[in-house]
Amino acid sequence: MKSIINKLFIGTALLAAAGLTSCVGDLDQLPDDPSTIMEPSFKDNPREAIGRVMAKCYQGLAVSGQTGPDGDCDIKGIDGGTSQWTRGLFMLNEFPTDEVMWIYDDAGGVKNLTDATWGTDNGVNYGIYSRFYVHIAVCNNFLKVARSLSANGVEVGGSGPKAISQEEVDQFCREARALRAYSYYNVIDLWGRGVVAWDDMEFGSLPQQAESRAALFDKVVADLEDVLATWPEDINGGNVVYGRIGKDAVEGLLCRFYVNSEVFTGVPRWNECWNHAQNIINRHKTGGYVHHGETTGLAVEYLSLFCGNNDKFMPGGALPDQNEILWGVPYDETYTQPYGGTTFLCNAGVIDASTAKLDKGFCNLSWYGLGNGWGCMHARQQLAEKFVWADGKTSDNRAYLWLTENAGYTITNNAWNKFTDGYLCIKFTNLLCNADGTMDKFVDDNGLNRAGQTENICTKYYPNTDLPLIRLADIYLMAAECTLHGAGNASDGLKYANFVRGRAGASEWIQSDLNENSILDERARELYLESVRRTDLVRFNKFAGGYTWNWKGGSPAGTTLDPSRNLYPLPANVIAIYGSKMQQNPGY
Repeated sequence: MKSIINKLFIGTALLAAAGLTSCVGDLDQLPDDPSTIMEPSFKDNPREAIGRVMAKCYQGLAVSGQTGPDGDCDIKGIDGGTSQWTRGLFMLNEFPTDEVMWIYDDAGGVKNLTDATWGTDNGVNYGIYSRFYVHIAVCNNFLKVARSLSANGVEVGGSGPKAISQEEVDQFCREARALRAYSYYNVIDLWGRGVVAWDDMEFGSLPQQAESRAALFDKVVADLEDVLATWPEDINGGNVVYGRIGKDAVEGLLCRFYVNSEVFTGVPRWNECWNHAQNIINRHKTGGYVHHGETTGLAVEYLSLFCGNNDKFMPGGALPDQNEILWGVPYDETYTQPYGGTTFLCNAGVIDASTAKLDKGFCNLSWYGLGNGWGCMHARQQLAEKFVWADGKTSDNRAYLWLTENAGYTITNNAWNKFTDGYLCIKFTNLLCNADGTMDKFVDDNGLNRAGQTENICTKYYPNTDLPLIRLADIYLMAAECTLHGAGNASDGLKYANFVRGRAGASEWIQSDLNENSILDERARELYLESVRRTDLVRFNKFAGGYTWNWKGGSPAGTTLDPSRNLYPLPANVIAIYGSKMQQNPGY
């Protein structure tokens, strides 16, 4: 496969990534000198112009390119929908695990991801590696542009509605650095020792591979800690603008780095993870779900976090006391139309009953406020069994909408490519929750659980559902995990785990219930479909060995993997360009 990066455009503010051609090394280069892209609008209206450039840093997480779901994509040589940032992350972090089965044998080696039999030439692996480095390059480019405004005759700090202050430019730079760190987090997690493409490099230079995985971790984390340390406390009057990230997102990402530090660097950093988690928790315990008289900051209803008006729970949303989504990607049926994002997560696990054959089970798209169903993904047996089922139903609110035997689906996965061989793990919908964050629940005439409001919902192809990237519930569970390694307070860790379980309607744990196996299973129940499962399994030494699931390693009953599978290979195309200057991951 040949990945070619398109030129990147932001409205009328041209950000030409000139020179980015089919050469793999170009995936990691910085675009042209900022002085070559300063068109007149920068001087005429610097506030709007720099905002459009910044938008591309955010847009890189949401869509595949410049137009439509599969048009003018940043990455060429791979399906535009497949190459979208969050869909790519999902495929690499969920497909090879015990959570879901993708039943289509798509091009590019998708099936090899589902059974963990990928090779160095896997097309999806190469495309998503490219996607993350394109995003890193865009963020680097923004930083170059923002820091060279004055040198290129753009007034910073002028007066009037079109002017932009130095403080605003500096804040944009902090956000770009945090966005870059998120892509780097996934590079370190998935491939280990990536290359170091940074905003202090000369334009056109080829970045070199990091000295080690730990060295790349240290560089990115140090920069992210600096972003956090310099984050203004009074920015936007203490409010986060919807669609942009805030202090919680930065600190939540640091928790992700530190909870995985022992895997990434060989050095555990549980205390750092605990301390950052405590900072977030202390900022949020002002409302939301109440557990034994204590407010938690969690949304009152789990399913509402994944519905069509879940912007209420986003930074800057209408329910600040339930601001559980610390970092999320906004989506809109009209203005953000990818084949990834929540379009992918809503549509992949449902099927249109009007066209479904007998072997497709019973499902109705209108139940979920959707206008399309792909019918290509369902739960693996091992995920389903983590919930307690009786007559096709569970008391766990997190699986309330699942379709089981009473709709024609089995818990087993006897045939990897048969849609009904697996429960439908329905979580993301285009339903509407109530103004207070609650969601109506009821049982329909067929005896199936239903939820939410469907009146006045657009049931076209694309949902309005925003995509959570980091949630407060994850912070609570990471903090609880830290206590198993001597950080923090054990009783607080138990309390935090019970906050999450209590909201789900699960039984209360006592101290002896909190252990590595139980917290790993609880993370599966709480965070399924949220692109963290492979990372969790690796951290708990359960991905390669120690635990099997259906079709792991290509075997129906599952098998163990070589420990080298804890990392993806650096793509063969990349190695070919770098030659002896790049070291492949062990085992490939």
